[in-house]
Parts: sequence; C-alpha cells; structure tokens
Amino acid sequence: MCIFAGDMERNKEIYKVTLVGGVVNVILLLFKFVAGILGHSAAMVADAVHSLSDFVTDVIVIVFVHISGKPKDKSHDYGHGKYETLAMTIIGVALLAVAIGIVYGGVTKIINWLNGEELQAPGMLALWAALLSVVLKEGVYRYSMIEARKLQSQAVEANAWHHRSDALSSVGTAIGIGGAIFLGQRWTVLDPVASVIVGLFIVKVAIFLLRDGIGDLMEQSLPDEVEAEILQLAASVDGVCNPHSLCTRRIGNHYAIELHILMDGNITLCEAHDKASEVEDLLRQHYGNETHIAVHVEPKED
Repeated sequence: MCIFAGDMERNKEIYKVTLVGGVVNVILLLFKFVAGILGHSAAMVADAVHSLSDFVTDVIVIVFVHISGKPKDKSHDYGHGKYETLAMTIIGVALLAVAIGIVYGGVTKIINWLNGEELQAPGMLALWAALLSVVLKEGVYRYSMIEARKLQSQAVEANAWHHRSDALSSVGTAIGIGGAIFLGQRWTVLDPVASVIVGLFIVKVAIFLLRDGIGDLMEQSLPDEVEAEILQLAASVDGVCNPHSLCTRRIGNHYAIELHILMDGNITLCEAHDKASEVEDLLRQHYGNETHIAVHVEPKED
C-alpha cells in the first residue's frame, strides 16, 4: 500500500511538471502562430508547429503516465510501466514527423528563392516571439530535466528534451529572422535556411528518443556496466558464488533482473531460500523496491 501511495505521489509530480510545460506551450504556440503569420516568417511558423507538437506530447505524457501508474493486475503481471516507454516512443515519432515537415517547407522556399522568387522579409514581431521562446523553453527544459531525474521518468525526460529542442530551434529561428531583417532583401533566404537547420536538429533529437524507446519496447538489455554491477552485488552475498545466466530489461522506470546463482548443495532448502532472498533484498536496496527480481538457485559441484 505504501508503494502504491508512492507511485501516486510520483504521478502527481509528473502531472505537475507536464502541466507547467503545457501552459507555456499553449502561450507560445498562439503567440508564434500570430507572429509568424503577421510577421511573414516561415521559420516562425515552423517554430509554432514545433510548439504545437510540444503541447500534443504533453497530453500524451499525462495520459500514458496515468496508465503506467496503475498497479499490477491479472492482465499485466509485470505492471503497466511499458506505457511510459510507449509515450516516449510516440513523442519521438511526433517529433520526427514535425521535423520532416519543417525541413521540407524550408527547402521548398530555398528552391523557390534560387529560381528567382522574392521572399518577403519577416517583421520584428517574429523576432521578439523567437527570443521569448528561447527564454521560456530553456527554463522549462531545465525544470523538467531536474524533475525527470528526481522522478526517474523516461517520459518526462523525453518531454524535457522536446522543450530543449524547441529552445534551440528558436535560437536558430531568431538568427535567421534577425539576419533576414537587418541584412537587407538579399538575405531574406536566411529565414527558410534557419527553418531547415532547426528541422535537422529536431530530427537528431527524435532519432535518439526513438532509439531508446524502441530498444526498451524490444526488451533491450540494460547497459553492460549495470549488468556487471548486478553480478558483482549478487556475488558479494556470503555463500553465493558464480552468478550467471543474467537476463535484464527495463519495465518503464524500473528494472527487471533474472539470474542464476550457485550455492553449497548440502545446505537445507530453507537456507538456500534465505540466501536467495538476501540477494533479492540487496538488489532491491540498490535499484528500488519496484525492481522485478527472479533468482534461480543451483547446487555447486565439489
């Protein structure tokens, strides 16, 4: 019951962090769309679409974290933690789709410019919108990342990187818009150039999120250094030797660990059980009470 209460408290904190980001995203996406349209800036419109995707992912995080926080049931013996990983993967897909659209739109405008089409210089409103976005989104990124590490939440961390990508995209947008405004008509192409650079950066962030999310959904093992630490901890229990056949994976923000250990074949079943329980307790102390652990005991040959 205490563990469930802890999960509820964790989910409330995740909702709080996500809600803060959501409010900022709504304010920015409205301001950016107005500034991009009135300021005739392709880069700012692209940035507004990025903020819209941020808002959508905020909603995804709230929905999926609520599901992942549910306790184990008859249909989910290992809990619902994978839903949080699924949320991170969906965020990566959404981010990649947005990035491709931004790059395509920017490249189209550049090609038109090369073919002699005159691009309209963006207005100052678009530049102010970009600068405001940089300040607000960087602040939300730092706040979200601190909370993500404290709460050990993949979804919040993915969303934090989404905020950072928006902040950095706004830096590129501000440079492009500023150059197009202050360097004269010949440099109006800097606006779509900035949108392409922003899009390529977002592609990179999306690929990293998809790599981690899909890896966990496909039961990717924990990093080598974590597996080595698990074997070392198991072997440190007195009477236990040669931990082997280690299998690991992530279930949301928790670990799942299965391993075999050798013990003296002449001890009683109760003694063997107590030693196996000691290994489990040690691993849970190190990796959290929600860690799934299965220890198989084998007799040690003389």
